[in-house]
Amino acid sequence: MYIYKAAVLGAGAMGAEIAQTISFANLPVVLKDVDQSLVEKGLEKARQIYRGRVEKGRMKPEEADQKMSLISGSTTYDAFHDVDIVVEAVPENLALKQRVFKELDEVTPEHAILASNTSSLSISAIGAATKRPHKVVGMHFFFPAHVMRLVEVIPGLDTAEDTVQDTITFSETLRKIPVKVRECPGFLINRLLFPYLNEAAYCLQEGAAPAMYIDQMANSWGFPMGPFFLMDALGLDVAAEVAKVLYDGYGPRMTPASVLTLLAQEGRKGQKTGAGVYGYAEGWPREDDVLKNAIARVQQDTGVKGTKFSMERLVLPMLNEAALCLEEGICGASDMEIALLAGIGFPRDKNGILHWGDSIGLDTAVEGLRRMSNELGARFWPAPLLKRMAGAGHLGKKTGRGFFTY
Repeated sequence: MYIYKAAVLGAGAMGAEIAQTISFANLPVVLKDVDQSLVEKGLEKARQIYRGRVEKGRMKPEEADQKMSLISGSTTYDAFHDVDIVVEAVPENLALKQRVFKELDEVTPEHAILASNTSSLSISAIGAATKRPHKVVGMHFFFPAHVMRLVEVIPGLDTAEDTVQDTITFSETLRKIPVKVRECPGFLINRLLFPYLNEAAYCLQEGAAPAMYIDQMANSWGFPMGPFFLMDALGLDVAAEVAKVLYDGYGPRMTPASVLTLLAQEGRKGQKTGAGVYGYAEGWPREDDVLKNAIARVQQDTGVKGTKFSMERLVLPMLNEAALCLEEGICGASDMEIALLAGIGFPRDKNGILHWGDSIGLDTAVEGLRRMSNELGARFWPAPLLKRMAGAGHLGKKTGRGFFTY
């Protein structure tokens, strides 16, 4: 099915960026929200993106104006009667998403694809709120949507294959890299990213290293942004919702670090509120008294402090979760590496988490996970696939065979 017209439901930062991305592909798009001021704010966000391209010499002003004219704002569903796809980008709440999908089911043509930009919620449960679950699919963009190239395409239990293929084709039209991911809590990227971010928070609350040092070490390792800068950019409230879904789906190994919960309870949502892990009151990030008090409180409650920091402590849990994803058939090894490179900027010199595991040796990875499991807790327990591969001598580059063949 060819997409002639699209709509985006939710004019927040993500919705506005998705609408801009669609217009950049020369497709008309309706940007809807419940209040005109929110719509105007979303339209201005799209204008800012085009303005930035003009200022950098990447686009002529008249071309930017022409593409911007393809975005129309609305507070009603009146313009949804002839859309071919709707991308929903409302807050991460299942009941809210089910309600708006029920509304979309009533106001859009029967052929229209209803796609959710949810980062972790069940596509099957969202689709169940409609009379066309075969046309409901996950289409998860990454922040910032106009820059990041990855789109996770997630079928629900009832999603038709032609819906999946049409969504993949549409993603390619938007100059994105679509990766089909089997439905699971957190899908692929958030499921792999959370153990890395969460372990950074454990290091922080246990006094293994200060936040700024951890961020700097992550940068030196090759990540474009340290874990705490990333969490503050995404929003601690968003991270908390994802953490809740992951803990509910996978249990104790996804237990959120207490310091993040305490900061969220203080109303520190990240850069958008002027404080998250870092405080930004003076215009730059710093570890303020609220953070220090939260760390002290956690150490008093848990009695755990003085553990050791290493980048392996952050990255080995990601490798472990990647092995579990492969066992469950969430996606293939090559697609996983592409998704990590395009979705979170995994260091290109390491070619992805599985290639990194192959380079250090899977026996070394299992040994490191066992040691950390004994020292730090069961969240490091090695995945069965990793132990089987190490036992079979499929160790990676040094034996010519691991996750990949060398």
